[in-house]
Formats: sequence, structure tokens, C-alpha cells
Amino acid sequence: MATPNYAVFILTHGRPDNVITYHTLRKAGYTGKIYLICDDEDKTLSEYQIKYQDQVIVFSKQAYQDSFDIMDNFEGNKVIVYARNACYDIARSLGLDYFFEYEDDYKSLIHRFVDGPTLGYTPITRMNEVCQAFIDCLENTGSTTIAMAQGGDFIGGAGSFDSVQYKRKAMNSFVFKVNKDPADDCIFIGRMNDDVNTYLSQGRTGKIFCQIANVMLTQMQTQSNSGGNTEAYKAMGTYVKSFYSVMAAPSCCKVSMLITTHPRIHHKIDWNKAVPKILHERFRKPTSESR
Repeated sequence: MATPNYAVFILTHGRPDNVITYHTLRKAGYTGKIYLICDDEDKTLSEYQIKYQDQVIVFSKQAYQDSFDIMDNFEGNKVIVYARNACYDIARSLGLDYFFEYEDDYKSLIHRFVDGPTLGYTPITRMNEVCQAFIDCLENTGSTTIAMAQGGDFIGGAGSFDSVQYKRKAMNSFVFKVNKDPADDCIFIGRMNDDVNTYLSQGRTGKIFCQIANVMLTQMQTQSNSGGNTEAYKAMGTYVKSFYSVMAAPSCCKVSMLITTHPRIHHKIDWNKAVPKILHERFRKPTSESR
């Protein structure tokens, strides 16, 4: 297809001197448009505008206060979900056909592949082509969005690579097509774990959320980087964060322990109960015409 009209949105708050993703994208060979999505309540907004000038786009959190289900009755709005739900309107105002939605703390962008008995990796150096491939995939599959994989998706190594290749999940990074009708927008829900809440609640109605394991992002450790969602994480903890997804889909999601080098509370999804599936042709019941 022809070169699409798109841009990368980096959602950021309180980190004008530490927008890691911006530099990571340029290092990965991305030469396209980048916009920093900032809210009007950010005390460091002027610093963003001085440093990034017309690449900064400001939205009003108050304007999106009642446009989605935050899933609680707590006070405060210092969470990323407001920015996520502003992105479609921003993309339409810029005349874009697609937009990539990234957080601001990506340290690296990597290709992953099976290399004999192990998983190999190499840094991405042609990010423009990766973006093109993601948009092609979005169009060809009819997906709502497609995401890059994250480190935790590769637990199990080379032997588990095929099983994580096309998971029905999309977390942290996204590509969306800009709809003419705002009613078709993908609306994120929940104060925390908004990406999981959204792919579970919408995935069970048949919308396709998908990750591509051949492309991986790495990011700063949660709560180690000031700004962003860190304040909410520290105030509420990972149990509360994970429980939003239980509320969104109690039939298939529970709070569990993620067993890694440093075990932590995390959501756990029973995918056999989470989303509709396409059955193999061999399960089709014969009709009168085919007998």
C-alpha cells in the first residue's frame, strides 16, 4: 500500500527532560512525525513546550471526565487513561489516518526470533518499515489494534515462541485506524490497568486485539521513574491495579502471582474463557446440501 498518513503519539506527564521513547524511536530509525500528548494540568507543561515546541499537543482532562467508565469512585485524575481516550480526537484534528500510541519510557525496540534452541534478538534500525508493517497488518486482519510484545511474554524461551506470537492481547503500545465516526473509537476504561480492562471487555464481544511477538519493547521498571502513572501505582499498589481487570471480566480474570526473579501480584487470564474463537473447518456440521 502507499505510504500511510500517520504519526506516533507519546503520552507523557511530568517528564519533560526524560521522554525516553522519543530518543529510542529516533535511534531505531524512525523519521516520521512524533507528537507529545500532554494534559493541561501538567505543572511541567511549559518545559515541554520550550523543548519540543510544536510537537507538543495539549488536551483537557476535564473534557474527558465523563466520556468513559473509570470503574471506581476515587478522587483524582493523575492516570494515563484520560490521554488514551483523547488520542482519537487529536488524530482527527491533525487529519491523520492512523496513529501509534506509545508511553514515554521505552528504553529499546527489538526484533525477536527463534535462533536454534534460544530466542535471539537484534535492535530495530528501520522503524519506519516496522510501522508500515503494523498498519498493513491492521488493515489486512480487521483488528481493532495491534501491539508490540513485552519481556514477560517470552517466559519459556524458544519453546514457547509460537504460542505467544499472536496472543489476543494488546498492552502498552498500540496502532489505531482513525474512524470517521467517533462512535467506532476504542474507548479505554478503568483508572488503572486500562489496557487490560479494554482488551478483555471488548475482546469478549469479538473485537480483535493482537500482539506481534517478533517486535518487542523494553521499558523502565514500574515506579522507578517519577512522573507518568507512578504516583497512582505507589498510592494504590499492584493488587488494586490488577483487580480493575477482575471487575472488567470476572469470568476469565483473577488476581494471581507473577513468578519471576522478583515475584509480584498480577492479573491472570484464562484465555479459554476470555474471547471468541474461530473453529477449524473439521468441526463444521454437515448440511443437507453437503450430505
